[in-house]
Order: sequence, then structure tokens, then C-alpha cells
Amino acid sequence: MDPISPVHAARDYLLGLQQRIVDAAEAADGRGRFIRDAWTKPPGEKLQGEGVTRLIEEGGLLERGGVGFSHVRGASLPPSATQHRPELAGAPFEAMGVSLVFHPRNPFVPTVHMNVRMLAALPAGQAPVTWFGGGMDLTPYYGFEEDAAHFHRVNRDALAPFGADKYPRFKQWCDDYFFLKHRNEPRGIGGVFFDDFAELGFEQSFAMLQAVGDAFLPAYLPIVQRRRDTPHGERERDFQAYRRGRYVEFNLVWDRGTLFGLQSGGRTESILMSLPPIVKWRYNWQPEPGTAEARLYSEFLRPRDWVGSS
Repeated sequence: MDPISPVHAARDYLLGLQQRIVDAAEAADGRGRFIRDAWTKPPGEKLQGEGVTRLIEEGGLLERGGVGFSHVRGASLPPSATQHRPELAGAPFEAMGVSLVFHPRNPFVPTVHMNVRMLAALPAGQAPVTWFGGGMDLTPYYGFEEDAAHFHRVNRDALAPFGADKYPRFKQWCDDYFFLKHRNEPRGIGGVFFDDFAELGFEQSFAMLQAVGDAFLPAYLPIVQRRRDTPHGERERDFQAYRRGRYVEFNLVWDRGTLFGLQSGGRTESILMSLPPIVKWRYNWQPEPGTAEARLYSEFLRPRDWVGSS
């Protein structure tokens, strides 16, 4: 294989995935349209490269949604990328990926995050070292077992061709990763997550990445269609804004992707487009026992075998 073709193949796939998701999200939204913001890092900056940010705000379905593609190059891998590979510290690199977050307006439609990416380290005098990462996770405000089960089953089926161990392993990784240690609380009901992955060789590891990316729309859109017209009022919107605060806390304190982007000199607007537009915090707030809000904590914000549920 031509040594530059892996980069070309990954770039072509990721740009196509971005466009497919934007098209499907616009069709589902029905009112809003994604703006297209193409950008290039100017010469002389710490990080070189380019990307395309697609963003929708104040749509019929999505209060804010972003689907970003980036392809960047740097002279030295940042610490967040080498904490598991210290021998590559300081190596030049290329990184590309698609990352999305959808924050729906209706509190009964969950927030969703998905990311698929490839990183290639280019140590001097050595062959490139390429690995993949990504996954998706669901953050409901009001929990429904059938939604959680559907989301996890689609992910399980997408990973099945790559080994029976992949879904349970990546589900556990997701449960462990999307966890707010300072709150002792999961961010949502999980999904799948993997990082520093190359164990199947380039072609099969890349195929697995594509399977995860391609699974996003069938995992999420059926949930959207079930919940988007659920009646709600100020109580539900208020709770949604409160719970969105947890999303902000995770992204700014724990998320490796956010840290990678900021440490490596990435484009701040594109990195922080994942944050929700309306958020609230309260001091030591607790839900009333027996309410739907309390049920989110007691039945959904804890690791479960969702594939075997409902």
C-alpha cells in the first residue's frame, strides 16, 4: 500500500461521514440548516492544518449541534496523546477526525456525542505509528430503557465482526471514561469508547473505525423520532439545563479530546462547539424522591447491561 494512502483513505471517509450526518440531521431537524465554516491554521502557528466546522443553532430539533472535521499536523505530540505511549513523546504527528455533539431542544431527546479519529506519529528514522480512537455515548435527561437498549445494541452489532470481545470491552471503557470523578457520577448511559487502538493492523482497525462511524445514525435517529414530540414544560427544560452543567464539567475537566485540542494549539471555536447553549448550576441540589428526575439518578446514571435490558 502506498505509504500516504492510509491518510488519504481516512480523510476521504471522514469527510464523507461528516456530510452524511449533516444531511441526515438537517432532514430530521426540518427547520434549521448547518452553516459551513472552513478554516486553515495560518503559517507560524503551533499547529498546521485545516478543517470544516458544520454548526446548527436554534433549529426545530437541535438547539445546538456541531459536526467538525479537522486534519492537523504538529511538530511534537502533546502530553494528552502520549500518556499511554511515552516513547513517542516529542514526535511529529498528523491527526484527523470527525467529532459531533447534538444538544436537542426537547428534554426528552438525549444529548449525544460521537467521535472517530486517527493519529499518526512520525518518529525520526522510524516507520509511522498509527492508531485510532473514538466511540459514541448517550446522555439522557429523562431515561427510557428501550432507548438505552437500542443505542447499545446498535453499537454491539457494529463491533461484532471485529471480535466478540470488542463491545463488552469498549462498553466498559466508555463507562470508565465518561465518568465525572469529582461528582462520583457517570455522564450518561454510556455507549462504546476506545483509544490508542491498532491491534487489528491498519486495514481492520480502520474498518472497525468506519463501522462505529457508520453506526451513529441508526443508533441515534430512531430515539429522536420516538421522543421529539413528547410534551414538556418549564420544569423539564430547567432540569435539562441543570444536567447540561455536568456535560460542561466533563468536557472542560476530564475530556482528553478537549485537552488535546487546547494543548496542541487547536482552533478554540471548533473545540468548544460541543458546549450547550443554555446551562444552569445550583448549590447542592437534589431531585425530589419518586420523581422522573430522581429516576434518572437511581436507574440510569449507573453502569448496566443495557444490551440485556427490556
